[in-house]
Amino acid sequence: MTGLETIDALAVLAICAKAAGYAAALTAMGGALFAAVFARAADPDTLRLARRMAAVAAAIGLAVLALRFGIRAARISGMGVAGATDPMMLGFVWQSPLGAAAIWRGLGEIGVLTILLPGLAGRLVPLAGAFAIAVSYTLVGHTLGDPRWVMAGLLAIHLLAVAFWVGALLPLFRAAGTGQGVTLLHKFGTFAAWAVGALAAAGSILAWLLAGSLVALLGTAYGVGLLLKLAVVCGLLLLAAGNKWRLVPALAAGRPGASAALRRSIALEGGAVILILLVTAAITTVTTPPVNL
Repeated sequence: MTGLETIDALAVLAICAKAAGYAAALTAMGGALFAAVFARAADPDTLRLARRMAAVAAAIGLAVLALRFGIRAARISGMGVAGATDPMMLGFVWQSPLGAAAIWRGLGEIGVLTILLPGLAGRLVPLAGAFAIAVSYTLVGHTLGDPRWVMAGLLAIHLLAVAFWVGALLPLFRAAGTGQGVTLLHKFGTFAAWAVGALAAAGSILAWLLAGSLVALLGTAYGVGLLLKLAVVCGLLLLAAGNKWRLVPALAAGRPGASAALRRSIALEGGAVILILLVTAAITTVTTPPVNL
């Protein structure tokens, strides 16, 4: 298929590592955003869960970042596993855009780790860290083409909107099992409507700039991957709509089984997010956007 690179064991490992990095970064960003936005709406235990989740995700993200350096060095060297520890190859990777992105992402994830600190530092520094992580993704990948700053801005908006959603899943899962969680779930639904709008608008424009045409979407590996991702996203949006308009009102009304049904739906959202991240990692690792072919 046009625009598809050879998929070997290292490519598969790179895809899995990249997806893990996405998950860690988005969860770290999202946990920081959740703790800031819902500081008053969420109960103390839910807020504590969000902060700990963000910190653990940030620590995992730092470890995955180091792993990805080795995988990248192995892939470009053609030396296999030996290339992952070759100083010259690692130097090449460090001098590439991945090196600059790693600095921003590393600082951002360290910033998110401060979410466990008390006081103003534990509230503001993690937010700055979340934005730094978003910026890091604009320094690598398919958005390095023209119009450069438009694509970078769209990607940052898209990532922050996705992170807001991803970072809320675990806290909302907990809230759905408590009698006091309805207020938080309602407020999240209100904010999520704006986040989904930003996500959809930025993602659609970005996809169009990278694809160039509908024909390119149907005739290239990048386009097929993008359409698969879109299909899963549509399923995710349907689940979220069902939560907002059916399950959360049922929980508020005290209907039997509403809490369990809502928690199952949120768990399904989490599964859909994992699939989306894997598809995104595959698209950005082994395919080339039609505009660059």
